[in-house]
Amino acid sequence: MKFETLLLRSLFVACLLVCGLILGAMINSRSTAVSLASHGSFGTLLLAAPASCTLPPDGVVCPRRES
Repeated sequence: MKFETLLLRSLFVACLLVCGLILGAMINSRSTAVSLASHGSFGTLLLAAPASCTLPPDGVVCPRRES
């Protein structure tokens, strides 16, 4: 009984450690979009580009233009 309890407690501690490491990595990471936008060139390009398709008032679909 003591061996099983020790095994379960060590598994619980290991799971908490892994979850804590994953949470810490998510909090401390910077996405590439943020780092690209902070340099100015790519972010300025995205802000200056017009939207290719504006949504209609219902906001559900983007109508296709027939050629």
